Amino acid sequence: MRHFSRMRETAFAALMVVGGLGMFGCAGAQSNASVGAPVAASTPAAAVPASEPSSKPASEPAAAPVASEPDAASAPTATEQKEAQGNVAELQRLMHGNELTELRTSYNGSYGASLLLYGNELTYYVVLFQQKNFWRVIKTSDEGRAEAIYADFAHKSAQLADVELRRAKLAAQKAYTERLIALSQARADRLQADLDVARQQQKVVANRQKQARDEAAALAAQKRAAQEQLRELRRQVQLLQRQNEQGLPRRAH
Repeated sequence: MRHFSRMRETAFAALMVVGGLGMFGCAGAQSNASVGAPVAASTPAAAVPASEPSSKPASEPAAAPVASEPDAASAPTATEQKEAQGNVAELQRLMHGNELTELRTSYNGSYGASLLLYGNELTYYVVLFQQKNFWRVIKTSDEGRAEAIYADFAHKSAQLADVELRRAKLAAQKAYTERLIALSQARADRLQADLDVARQQQKVVANRQKQARDEAAALAAQKRAAQEQLRELRRQVQLLQRQNEQGLPRRAH
C-alpha cells in the first residue's frame, strides 16, 4: 500500500509539473497575441473611431438614382420647348422674307399641314396649323423624314377636322332645312292671304249678286207696273180720242 501511495504521489507531482508547463506556455502565447493585437487594431480605430458621430442623421433618405426618373426624361425639356419656339419664330421670319418654297399644303377645315423648303440651306420645315396659326413646326434636313412628318401631319389634320367638317355639314343642312321651312311658310302665308281675299271677295260678290237680284226683281215689278200703267193710259187716250171725235165725219179711207 505504501508503495502504491508513493506511486500516486509521484504521478500527481508529475501532473502538477506538466500542468504548470502547459499554463506557462498558454500564458506566453496569450502574451504574444496581446502584443500584436493593438498593432492590428490600431489601424481601423484610427480610420473610423468608434466614438465619432455620423456626419448624416440615420433618418436621412438616400439620394434617388437618376435612372429612376422616367417622367423627367419623357417630358419636354426647357431647351426643347425653346427650340420649338425658335423654329416658329425662324419660320415666320423666313416667310416674311419670302425665302421659302411651298412644296405641299393640305387643308382640312380650319386645320392644315405644309411642307416648306428653305433652299439656301436645303432645310425642310413641316408645319401643322389651325386657322393660319402655327401649331407645330419641325425643322429637318432629311427629305424622307420631312415627307413622312408631312404625311403624318396631313393625316392628323384630317382627323382633327373630322368633327369640325361634320358640324359644318350639319349646320349647312340645318340652314338649308330652315330656308325650305321659311319658303314653305311664306308660300303658305301667301296662299292663306289669297284664300282670305277670295273668301272676302266671294262674300262681296254674293252680296252684290243678292243686291242685283233684288234690284232686278224690283225693276221687273216696276216694269210690269209701268207697262200696266202704259196700257191704261193708252186705253184712256183711245177713249178720250173717241169721245173727242164724236159727231165728226169719219176719216176717208
